[in-house]
Amino acid sequence: MELSRRTFHALAGTAALGFTLTGSGSPTSADTARSVPTGPPPPVPSADGRRHEVGFDRYSLLVDGRRLVLWSGEMHPFRLPSPSLWRDMLEKMRAHGYNAVSVYVAWNYHSPAPGRYDFTGVRDLDLFLRMAAETGLYVILRPGPYINAEVDAGGFPGWLTATEGTARTSDPTYLRYVDEWLSAVNAIVAKRLFTRGTGTVLLYQIENEYDAHVGEPTGRAYMSYLYEKVRADGIDVPLFHNDKGRNGAWAPGSFGTGGEKGRWLYGFDGYPEPDEVPPDWGRFGPGGAKGGATASPRTPGFVPEFGGGWFDPWGGSWFDGKGYAESRRTRDAAYERRFYLTNLANGITLHNVYMTYGGTSWGWLPAPVVYTSYDYGAAFDEARNATPKLPAMHQIGQLLRHVPDLAKLNRAKAVRAADERIKVYHLVNPDTGAHFYVLRNDSEEAVTSTLPDAGIDLPVTVPARDAKLITAGLRIGRRTLVHATVQPMLTLTAGRQDIAVFAGRRGDLAQVVLDSPDEPTPMRLDPEPAWAYNLGKLYVTAPLGVSELSRVRIESDGVDTPMLLLFADDATALRLWPYETPSGPLLVYGPALLRSAELRGSTVHLTGDTTAVTGLEVWGPRGITHVTWNGRPVPTRISGTGSLLALRPLAGVTRPALPALDGWRRRTENPEAESGFDDSGWTAADKKTSFSTTPVPDGQPVLFADDYGFHYGDVWYRGEWTDADGIESVSLAYSTGTQGLLMAWLDGEPLGTHRMPVPDKDRARQGTWTAKATFGLPEGLRKKFREDRGSRGSGERHVLSVLVRRMQHDMDGKALDTHKAARGLTAVTFEGASPEVTWRIQGASTPDPVRGPMNNGGLYGEREGWHLPEYDDKDWKDTELPRADRRQGVTWYRTDFRLDVDPGVDASVGLVLDDDPERAYRVQIFLNGWNMGQYINDVGPQHTFVLPNGILRTRGANTLALAVLSDGTTPSGPGDVRLTLLGAAAGGVPVKAV
Repeated sequence: MELSRRTFHALAGTAALGFTLTGSGSPTSADTARSVPTGPPPPVPSADGRRHEVGFDRYSLLVDGRRLVLWSGEMHPFRLPSPSLWRDMLEKMRAHGYNAVSVYVAWNYHSPAPGRYDFTGVRDLDLFLRMAAETGLYVILRPGPYINAEVDAGGFPGWLTATEGTARTSDPTYLRYVDEWLSAVNAIVAKRLFTRGTGTVLLYQIENEYDAHVGEPTGRAYMSYLYEKVRADGIDVPLFHNDKGRNGAWAPGSFGTGGEKGRWLYGFDGYPEPDEVPPDWGRFGPGGAKGGATASPRTPGFVPEFGGGWFDPWGGSWFDGKGYAESRRTRDAAYERRFYLTNLANGITLHNVYMTYGGTSWGWLPAPVVYTSYDYGAAFDEARNATPKLPAMHQIGQLLRHVPDLAKLNRAKAVRAADERIKVYHLVNPDTGAHFYVLRNDSEEAVTSTLPDAGIDLPVTVPARDAKLITAGLRIGRRTLVHATVQPMLTLTAGRQDIAVFAGRRGDLAQVVLDSPDEPTPMRLDPEPAWAYNLGKLYVTAPLGVSELSRVRIESDGVDTPMLLLFADDATALRLWPYETPSGPLLVYGPALLRSAELRGSTVHLTGDTTAVTGLEVWGPRGITHVTWNGRPVPTRISGTGSLLALRPLAGVTRPALPALDGWRRRTENPEAESGFDDSGWTAADKKTSFSTTPVPDGQPVLFADDYGFHYGDVWYRGEWTDADGIESVSLAYSTGTQGLLMAWLDGEPLGTHRMPVPDKDRARQGTWTAKATFGLPEGLRKKFREDRGSRGSGERHVLSVLVRRMQHDMDGKALDTHKAARGLTAVTFEGASPEVTWRIQGASTPDPVRGPMNNGGLYGEREGWHLPEYDDKDWKDTELPRADRRQGVTWYRTDFRLDVDPGVDASVGLVLDDDPERAYRVQIFLNGWNMGQYINDVGPQHTFVLPNGILRTRGANTLALAVLSDGTTPSGPGDVRLTLLGAAAGGVPVKAV
């Protein structure tokens, strides 16, 4: 349905658009590009109380007139339901070189019903935005209204599935609900805008990969509505959308923006496969509307989502059952260097890595296409640990922060390597004259070559399917780098000396050439480096990784300020931490993580993590004489490099012991299957029409669970009739997400179980699965019916009980209202008779006020609180694991355990479930009442479930409850159930219970 102009503007609230975009940047123009020279980047962002300007030109973002390369990582607060741990991840991201965090805001997570919005507890968006500002990260906010994100219904709330109106269009009914959502979100966001100095929200996305109505009136009206609504709510930072591909969709000028110009960014997403050749989506590409960044030549290259891994479907078909470890292996550090440096060479200066921390799709949050873990193969794993992918991210992030020349690059003349297997991208900064060469090796073996066209006759080695960035003519401190064979990582001035770090692979021979008009006096402070001086140039070489960090100090070369060169391999570079303070930058070497640095008087107070015994070295502003680490003094001496060097190492971490899980109690449930169960309080399923995209069968009532307000988890049906004369079988048509199933009982006797197939690679993306389960009556029931008919005649009461594990709603990626596809039973027919059946339905009870609407489903034990730690289970039967029951239905197991982790240790704990893969059962896992996910024993691939601190009491008592759903065809467990330590560090952040 199209909106009239009057209706559209009334809904959009355009009358409120007479406000001034105070603090916002100026419109884009070609002149702006020439007028903003290369210079220092903006300082680390904070809620500093001052107005800021945010604009852009074709090269980069412009923050208060300074160029900014945005190096962002995606994380979702809703996938880490412990606000204390948000700070942990934000601090880790900032320390590893990210200057921004990108976040979706999921409508379904905050809205249990129309007009009801909850931003408290684990849903406290304002708290997250404050944490990001305190950490020093910009925020890219992405509130949809549709987000996709591999979450239930693509982020649409369950109640929206039962409403009139076509989603993701200009339909007035849909837009009224969108108004509610955006008003609720924007009331929070407006208080945390970087332009106002009250937060660090820098960019704001409307919609997500919207490619269904591009160029059509309904699509243009919809995008215009969202734009003007967001502006009317006071959001004055630049807005953008992420093109699903490279199609030029929603480039500037493609829809109305209420007369505002120059405040809209074009962005596009990209998830190239590891075996592909990295694409040129910018300056080295073919150009045009489908050329990526060239679709919008007057805005900077922007990739709101670039592959930092990939998700895994039920059954693990995409990664051959190996799970996210295989995702991480195939999209490894070499993948990151090869693909991300290609993007940089193509002028992409706004880069967001999806995901940087994936987290957990706990409860009923996941979309049908994924299981509980959303680890994603990201740089940080689901348990918040650094992975082997992190060194590449760390080095690129630090480089982009400390080398401002990279914010403004032009394509330079073609350069070829001596070995043609090396592809060379050549760029130059027009202001500084610095040259950058991205050397990419797409072959299956390492290649060593020179760059004679660039005047670089030193051999450079690029490993197989990898890339390397080298520079020439770059200012590092007060000197000029002629060229180097390894990548610069950072350059800063600490105290009375300039410091430059060069990093590469272990075994690389780093060769750095500096301009040196006067013959210098280098000091080799470690045994590995060597140097030579010839014709005004200083040549320094150092093998990487021989003995961790290698140091060379340069003096007396005609420059008053000494230069300290540091050479590090990947592992060593990951322990180098730059940090900016009001008194100037410092550089810390040694610990596994630097969280913060604060200068008070002559003491620098450091906080961070250690995982093993390590040294500590600090280069800082002048006047620093003392160091503390996590609140404790560290005796130091002044080293030959001018650093404060710890006299004794920092302690590592003592890995905590975990208890065995025993003392189990057991209780069976599903009384709903019994014919005498009282269902009088259930909802009558008697509707005749539905807004679902699934047709209501002729002559049948609406049985779709969403139409009766049951949107998440399991749902029960009970159909009642009299006279079973002639019934030979019953057919149950049903619709679920991936891996849904159905169980049926007639008069308390099990008829059987039907389950959806495990998706193969071709069907892994299928979000809605439909089937018809036909059950013949067992001979025992047929005999009973014959006897009842012979002794009593007609009129006997019969009850068909059906449990449907509905899984989740389909996403609506193509804007076809696919999230409205039915969940639950869709039709019931009988062979041999046509009884008149009355139906009742029951799903989850009132949403948990703490854990939210997506925590619980409709199992009897959930409705009775069996998953809650305060539930009294003293009358349950004692039992031991492993079990081998054979029963159709649900059985619960509960146990308590205590942890006593040292308060100075951040321990990440997981729960492991293992059993014979031939056993057909699944487990819903509840920790202290929180639904931490679903395990399907005979499908997999997930066996380990992360238990986030805050939900997990690392110093105290915990209750674990397992709801086991088995189909009765095989023995069912649980089998081996145990705790496992996924990671530990001395340090961490204080954690509050949730």
